[in-house]
Amino acid sequence: MHSEGQPAPAASDPTASDTAPDESRVRVFLVDDHELVRRGLRDLLSTADDIEVVGEAASVGEGRVGILAAKPDVAVLDVRLPDGNGVELCRDVRAAEPEIRCLMLTSYADDDALLAAVLAGASGFVLKQILGHNLIAAVRTVGRGGSLLDDRSTAALLAKLRDGKNKPSDPLAELTHQEREVFNLIGDGLTNRQIAQRMFLAEKTIKNYVSRILAKLDMQRRTQVAVMATKIRDGKA
Repeated sequence: MHSEGQPAPAASDPTASDTAPDESRVRVFLVDDHELVRRGLRDLLSTADDIEVVGEAASVGEGRVGILAAKPDVAVLDVRLPDGNGVELCRDVRAAEPEIRCLMLTSYADDDALLAAVLAGASGFVLKQILGHNLIAAVRTVGRGGSLLDDRSTAALLAKLRDGKNKPSDPLAELTHQEREVFNLIGDGLTNRQIAQRMFLAEKTIKNYVSRILAKLDMQRRTQVAVMATKIRDGKA
């Protein structure tokens, strides 16, 4: 018992130590459309005491929602995803939450993808063939504010930018790889359903692509897209 007139000691919260976030840990969110890849990444990163996987997703749509809800330190993003790509997702995430850092993961080296990733705000770009301990080190570096863009990558980026200034502007420059494919198939006269069947995607997904294409090309009608695609194919654009 405490003496009368003296304040009682504060009650301890037995769950406080369990719920308090560990600021020394790097919190990671994984986005890859292959379950086995995600599972492998999760198992690998979980071997590091200072890294915690806080969520995962299989698409751009799922990733956008999950990342903004979890607010990880690092989002590890596959470049190619079924409903878009990791570069688009990186751009969206960085625009909404600049503190979240993005590490792009891809199966092949591609200077164009590197350029797009850097312009989208990514902190690094690694191949899926990377050794496990190197990936862990990359996540730590990015999670603690560092960058994986080495001198070679920076030089390649600057060269691409210089070359771009000397080339005529590409009217489809803002379209992603998937959107360009939809654009070309519209030019071939295919309907949304036919395009969906050709690309093994849902018709609703194709409708979303068409809407984004119209917005990026500042057009109102699908027929305008078809005319433009035909002109480009015939070399008249």
